[in-house]
Amino acid sequence: MFNEQSEKTASFTEAEDAFKRQQALQGREKVNTTLMSIEKVNLADKFLQIKDHWNPRIVGELNQQHVKLVKFKGEFVWHKHEQEDELFLVVAGNFRMELRDKTLELSPGEFVIIPRGVEHRPVAEEEVQVVLFEPATTLNTGDRENQLTRHDLERL
Repeated sequence: MFNEQSEKTASFTEAEDAFKRQQALQGREKVNTTLMSIEKVNLADKFLQIKDHWNPRIVGELNQQHVKLVKFKGEFVWHKHEQEDELFLVVAGNFRMELRDKTLELSPGEFVIIPRGVEHRPVAEEEVQVVLFEPATTLNTGDRENQLTRHDLERL
């Protein structure tokens, strides 16, 4: 009986270890949060550090997604993202999101999600502060390369 129970325990432990290895390979292992520094982010303080327009900064990261802050002023380039959806959340100011078939006016506290493959162009008559939530792979100008393209984003 003792040997049979030991074999079951050993078999269970091996299965549990295999499961943990599988989860680690898939990136779903439990993270020891006591080793991480969990801090709050003050959007107003972060936006004060941004002095330019159309140059997103990374302020957070989760699940292969970036939380970015950006100030808009003027017209951006028409573009689309073949693989990524984007969320634009207005913190201060107003802007319009131009789509090929309509225009959306956004104000503080409002957001819009632009699905992948949809051509769009943000336009702001006055400076606006926007939070972006998008996959880490997202290039700000999508399928267009120009002077506004940012490949390496600063972290605040």
